[in-house]
Amino acid sequence: MSSNFRENLRNELDFQGIIVKELSTRTKIPVGTLDCYLRTQSVEPSAENAVKIARVLQVSVEYLITGESADRKKPQINISQEARELIRWVEGLSPEQCRAVFRLVKTFRG
Repeated sequence: MSSNFRENLRNELDFQGIIVKELSTRTKIPVGTLDCYLRTQSVEPSAENAVKIARVLQVSVEYLITGESADRKKPQINISQEARELIRWVEGLSPEQCRAVFRLVKTFRG
């Protein structure tokens, strides 16, 4: 997992398919402020803003800051961005299409 707020926030926005403007609307944090959090020379958010973002994205503040789950009872699964995107695509398929994809992937596994 990524180890800084900027990367973790960007990855989560990409994974959930949320754009900065939508996050701004949902958190009431100005777009310019969110852009500052996402720049290469990023600014760290206030605790209040980190909580707002985490609530909207339904992740923990700890996850956004460290890339690790705050819930130690659940194992953290590290998957690539490509795998996350595949999961998102498959979730949009019909049950018949999902079965076809499953059979295809199963042939690659041998």
